[in-house]
Amino acid sequence: MTPDEQAFSDVLNHYRQRIETEQQWIESLPAEQRLGHRDLLLLEVGEDAANLLADLIIGAGAKTIVELGTSYGYSTLFLARAAQLTGGRVYTYELAEEKQSYARERLGEAGLADLVEWRLGDAVSLLQNQPGPVDFVFIDLWKDLYIPCFEVLYPNLAQGAILVADNMLFPERSQPDAAAYRAAVRAKPDIEAVLLDICNGLDIACKLKRTP
Repeated sequence: MTPDEQAFSDVLNHYRQRIETEQQWIESLPAEQRLGHRDLLLLEVGEDAANLLADLIIGAGAKTIVELGTSYGYSTLFLARAAQLTGGRVYTYELAEEKQSYARERLGEAGLADLVEWRLGDAVSLLQNQPGPVDFVFIDLWKDLYIPCFEVLYPNLAQGAILVADNMLFPERSQPDAAAYRAAVRAKPDIEAVLLDICNGLDIACKLKRTP
């Protein structure tokens, strides 16, 4: 294992341990109290889903990668590792400063922080200045912002761009917003999409390349 691989593995193991600790803690709470503690939890996309994101980036050779919802940086770790392999760059957006700070520390420990542009604030507003064209998008923030963010990004998408949205199936309370997002994506004439039952449900869309 190279030093880069070891650093990535060490940080991933840190996240795995945190996930296990949080799971034990949240299960110890009464059911009616759990939702109130959501913002303290990692609420990661899941390792299978994170590996799929990285594989899609690498397979597409994506260079400009956008993440909407850094949270504590779990998925950012995988996106940045993929960007390192494609020669790309990750632009990640987060509203909570303490979450972004935590993510920056972990990515620094993995030796990947320099591959990331850290954007703090309202994603819909900040996306107005997103460099493009954008090759890959991962959407995992407040569900009522999925459509506004998508509509801002849509004109800035590269031909062949891939968009992945999380929480399409779970939690159940997010399903109305998730369904509205999928309808908005599929309403675009040059986008095709498929819903996958992976982890919490992933919608994977692609902006079609123009034919000569």
